[in-house]
Amino acid sequence: MIEQIQQPWPWYVAGVLIGLIIPALLILGNKTFGISSNLRHVCAACFPANIPFFKYDWKKEIWNFFFVGGIFFGALLATQFLSSGAPIEVSPALQSELAKYGLNTYSSQLPPELFSFESLFTLRGFIIMVLGGFLVGFGTRYAGGCTSGHAIMGLSNLQWPSLVATICFMAGGFFMANIILPWILSL
Repeated sequence: MIEQIQQPWPWYVAGVLIGLIIPALLILGNKTFGISSNLRHVCAACFPANIPFFKYDWKKEIWNFFFVGGIFFGALLATQFLSSGAPIEVSPALQSELAKYGLNTYSSQLPPELFSFESLFTLRGFIIMVLGGFLVGFGTRYAGGCTSGHAIMGLSNLQWPSLVATICFMAGGFFMANIILPWILSL
């Protein structure tokens, strides 16, 4: 049993489980799925200023804190107790492409050449971590939610804005991965 949990799950199992979260949330309390709104709830709870955006009853959304906490502790449990210890599998074609940009380390999910404190002070690291983080936060707020909220919850509710947002997320992702990221990595 434990060996099955340690293996990657096929998309048709994981996708169905994620898909079942939506009706469960709606049936159990008319709740919506999304992660990015939690930052707003945290700010409203921790910094009760006179900012109209944070003036709402954030306590109604306290269940979301447990949801995010479950993600954190689930990831912690998975990495500590369910990890097989095998190295991360990276396709040989991707390895050769990344080697062109000086990325040769595959011992962790994030290459230290890009995501480390030292790389923060390089142009490439600054663009990826600081500018990229700002753009993700800005885009999430501008789109009225994150990719998971729009693509999973919004599309299942047949919301037109979520379809537009999801198409834009995908187009932006393709553009970023094929045009902008190779340029950044070549810096």
